[in-house]
Amino acid sequence: MPSSPRLNRRLLLVGLAALPLALAAGHPALTRSALAQSADDQAGHGNPDAAGLWRTIDDETGKPRSLVRISERDGRWYGRIEKLFREPGEDPDPVCHECTDTRAGQKITGMEILTGLVRDGLSYEGGEILDPKNGEIYDAKMTLSPDGNTLEVRGFIGLSLFGRSQTWIREG
Repeated sequence: MPSSPRLNRRLLLVGLAALPLALAAGHPALTRSALAQSADDQAGHGNPDAAGLWRTIDDETGKPRSLVRISERDGRWYGRIEKLFREPGEDPDPVCHECTDTRAGQKITGMEILTGLVRDGLSYEGGEILDPKNGEIYDAKMTLSPDGNTLEVRGFIGLSLFGRSQTWIREG
């Protein structure tokens, strides 16, 4: 049966008229817990999250570079370097000589390199990432795999099209 604007308006009015009755009756789709569950689903609850320890892999050499612990604080996600994997002859406990912000001269181990990401399902956006090798701060986004075992971390300037990505692997 073809629909008409008049029929659509009537159906809308009938639906709106029934809404208070459904709310009063505690209809399952309209209960507070169902609405809260819907909000949780949009935020990513029920899916794996990025919290935990991650092995970073250098996108140029393919070698492990560090372990980064990602955690959530006040609705935003952050990452701190817990351990560096150093090559023979490299400084075992380097500082960030290239950093120009408050991290200038700080030890890289223990340094927060991911800041302020906001979660939306398996995606995290709106934050920044520091590259301690050159002291540059980039816009950041991360995408967690559905199984929660790999994390694509992308640093970019302006548009995410112009940047570089690393795949991090969950530890343990």
